[in-house]
Amino acid sequence: MAFLQANIYSNVLELEVMVNVILPQKTRKTLGTDTPEATEDVAVLYLLHGMNGNHSVWARRTAIERYVSDLKMAVIMPSTDLGWYTDTTYDMKYWTFLSEELPEIVHELFPQLTKKREKTFAAGLSMGGYGAVKLGLRKPENFGAIVSLSGGLTLAEGVDQLLELRGKKYWEGIFGPLDQIKGSENDLIHLIETCDPEKMPRFFLSCGTEDPLHIASLYATEKMREKGLAVTYEEGLGEHNWEYWDHWIQRGLDWIITNK
Repeated sequence: MAFLQANIYSNVLELEVMVNVILPQKTRKTLGTDTPEATEDVAVLYLLHGMNGNHSVWARRTAIERYVSDLKMAVIMPSTDLGWYTDTTYDMKYWTFLSEELPEIVHELFPQLTKKREKTFAAGLSMGGYGAVKLGLRKPENFGAIVSLSGGLTLAEGVDQLLELRGKKYWEGIFGPLDQIKGSENDLIHLIETCDPEKMPRFFLSCGTEDPLHIASLYATEKMREKGLAVTYEEGLGEHNWEYWDHWIQRGLDWIITNK
């Protein structure tokens, strides 16, 4: 595997953005650890960070490079600040960057990566879990499977919880008036209720039983099942921390590859 740290320019955001990339690489080594990796039509995972992270955090807090080493899969880890993968009211279009511009840049720089829906995936934790599910619901034609770990999936129903994390001005800067999140393009429950199940990717949701966002994952799973989406929900003892995410990203990858 190759690990790349890239500075890319975003025309959408009008600034330099950091992206970490894991790429399959053919290697020949003395002690029997050769890796005859695929170098064409390589599967790709967009792996999104949470509120306190950036492009580097998955590689620093987990062994994600090792976890994908036998999967012939590239991993794209962008930094999107605290923008909640949303086109904000202060004119920073993080959603447009993530969902439209970033894939174009990725395929320009790494033409060996697949453009096939069934081999393109998104995953994330907390804020990134929200972003991954949002990609699946709003861009279903681009993704075969989505993984959310401890995702913030019920923003409209959990405004009080949001205000415990950050002040009202912050959240309104992202989403606008908080009473207008419900029913908007940023309301995942609304997107679930109004989607076409036949067009949606598969979803895997997981959250620790001691995590404040546990109820959010349960509720989103219930709504997905009511709508007829293909959703797998699994949980374990754990909190909102890297010990949980490091373990469950391995299960998420296994689910992506084995389809179960």
